[in-house]
Amino acid sequence: MAPQAGQVRPARYLSIFAVIVVGLYALVFFTGGGSPKPKLGIDLQGGTRVTLTATTPDGQAPSQQNLDLARQIIETRVNGIGVSGSEVVIDGSNLVITVPGDNSSQARSLGQTAKLSFRGVIGRPVPAAAAAVPAPAAGTAPATTTDPVAPPAPAAPATSTPAPQGRVLPAQAPTTDPAAPTTAPASPTPDPATQTTAEQQAAAIAQAKATRQSTDPATQQAALAALDCAAPDPLLGNDDPALPLVTCDQNGAAKYVLDKSFLDGQAISDATSGVAQGGVGYDVRLSLNSDGLNVWSTYTAANVGRQSAFVLDAKVVSAPTINGAITTNPTLITGSFSQSQASSLAESLKYGSLPLSFTQSEAQTVSASLGAASLEAGLLAGGIGLILVLVYCLAYYRLLGILTALSLVLSFAIVYAVMVLLGRYIGFTLDLSGIAGLIVAIGITADSFVIYFERLKDEVREGRSFRSAVPRGWIRARRTILSADAVSFLAAAVLYLLAVGQVKGFAFTLGVSTVLDLVVVFLVTHPLVALASRSKVLSKPSLTGLGAVQHIAADRRAAAAAASTQPKEA
Repeated sequence: MAPQAGQVRPARYLSIFAVIVVGLYALVFFTGGGSPKPKLGIDLQGGTRVTLTATTPDGQAPSQQNLDLARQIIETRVNGIGVSGSEVVIDGSNLVITVPGDNSSQARSLGQTAKLSFRGVIGRPVPAAAAAVPAPAAGTAPATTTDPVAPPAPAAPATSTPAPQGRVLPAQAPTTDPAAPTTAPASPTPDPATQTTAEQQAAAIAQAKATRQSTDPATQQAALAALDCAAPDPLLGNDDPALPLVTCDQNGAAKYVLDKSFLDGQAISDATSGVAQGGVGYDVRLSLNSDGLNVWSTYTAANVGRQSAFVLDAKVVSAPTINGAITTNPTLITGSFSQSQASSLAESLKYGSLPLSFTQSEAQTVSASLGAASLEAGLLAGGIGLILVLVYCLAYYRLLGILTALSLVLSFAIVYAVMVLLGRYIGFTLDLSGIAGLIVAIGITADSFVIYFERLKDEVREGRSFRSAVPRGWIRARRTILSADAVSFLAAAVLYLLAVGQVKGFAFTLGVSTVLDLVVVFLVTHPLVALASRSKVLSKPSLTGLGAVQHIAADRRAAAAAASTQPKEA
């Protein structure tokens, strides 16, 4: 026989809840390694979070397809360095890399574009110190590229503009041709400083390409003399492989004029790192596919005695001299690599170059001790909040407050298990913002209890007994609880969809806790209150805290009875 409205079978509901708890903890302890710990964010366990901002040569927003591809490549790089628990997520036009643990310094190099190209060296490299010499403007240029060392030296004596300037009447520059100075300032058309960052980057890339990737030898020599290896390079990962390139080496010690690329990183089938020949330092060993090896062997056979540069993201990694045709794998890239640098470069090259270039806009490293302190602070805050709610409920609702405490403990039990499983199966990480969401959810759960108990008081105040008030009060409270939790869940869902970064963690835990609150209220709190109402001992007014309300109801009944016995006036 079905129970009446508001009546429940407590044993059945409590049994269903027990099955849910047992099922959750069976999954926690017997699947996925059995670790009962939730997956913590780096602010709780220590680690590194790097935010990479994508840049494009034209300053436009990157496509979602390129962002997805970049995320996949960086994920493979992260997995390649053997750091577990890391993740790469797309956040707008950014990629956020999170690498937990202390050994996460390599996270800062994961955004390397790793666009590798093989270019012939034109002439000889010049020391980077020559960058201090002012650039000789276009002028007379010997058209040969056989020896780039010579041009910088004559560049210095380009003393056409002596240092003392600002004089009204210098002996040079008679006013014979005023037309020249008027046409010169018209051509540059400088951009206003009100450009966006992306537009400024795009303008810098275009300007760098116009000079450093020019096919005109004179412009190349001018760019070589003007190039400052210590300054940020806008061509980083944005150079055109079909054009020559004026660039520096990775150490900023030498500058090169390079021919166009004859082979790129797409030809790499594998890359490893190891101790360099001679036992000093480390190198990177490339294995080329068959087509790439054919091109490489043909080129090396035709250019014995010349230098060939390995260019990574527009920087020369090494430029060895070809001593003979190289017809077999591997090909060595040597340089002043540390072990970690060589390993990181090999992993980057092995998994391919990124379709976008990235700039590191934010990097946050949290030590493990600071993460532990943050976790301790979060747990302390949650514990204090829980205790305050319990004290309030015990003081105000007495026995019902005990039921509240039991419900909160059981609610924490299933929330904890769900957090562990979500971290295990969907990669959810619990961070400080997530803990804040859980603490706020304590208040939402307490609200449900307050609504229910106040409805009970209303029923008792109207003259019903505790036992008869429970089903009627539950019917009225149930609608309010569902409405309140629905509003909280919708707010959390909207916040999760619109927010970025750590706010998503707050919204996620708040939404999950709100749903679990309904489970606890329906399967635990209401059945326990129903059981208490059927017990002669537990339903005593001194225990339930309903004595004052019952007195009010008794007074109302007495007043109503007295009013009914009064003789009516004619």
